[in-house]
Amino acid sequence: METLERRVAIIHRVVIPDEDFPKEYAVLVTDRRSVLIRQKKTRSNFVLRGEMRYGTALVTDVVPKTLEDYETKPLESLATDSENLTIPHSSVLSLVLKKEVPKFRLRDTFIWLTMRCQGEIFQVYYLEITYLKNQNEQRKVQMYMVPLGAYLKPRRQTQTRETILREYALEGIQSYRQVLPTGIIWSQPLST
Repeated sequence: METLERRVAIIHRVVIPDEDFPKEYAVLVTDRRSVLIRQKKTRSNFVLRGEMRYGTALVTDVVPKTLEDYETKPLESLATDSENLTIPHSSVLSLVLKKEVPKFRLRDTFIWLTMRCQGEIFQVYYLEITYLKNQNEQRKVQMYMVPLGAYLKPRRQTQTRETILREYALEGIQSYRQVLPTGIIWSQPLST
């Protein structure tokens, strides 16, 4: 008898780069697969690219979904929805947590001045998953760990932006540590 698929965790929000328009997803992690659930478009292309670049929500009005929000939705309907992306854990070759510091561009002067006044660097964290789409085709997905404002704002009272973004990224990789073999998960050193 086959056991039921267990829902393990939810990553509230990731942004996946796309040439046309970055796409927002919530990631439902089960013991067998990850279902990247496409979220309704709430921001412009410009805002999403800025959020990916600086790793932080620029718009703070969206409330994050919880694991309970997806409890009533059948996993198969989520997995077969053409807007969503499903990655079976048995096909994952590697999962790497990476960070990058945005490079200065003249049009970002205001952002850089803000970072300087706050004494912080806006680190960007992303999960890079390499998996087999089919027997001969390897795919790589970069999921930028950009928390919603509802996650970031309350923590901002007591923590630095850098700490909040690092913890959000670590929560994301921890979700995968519960379901993937240790040998395929790797993380760059995340200290500053």
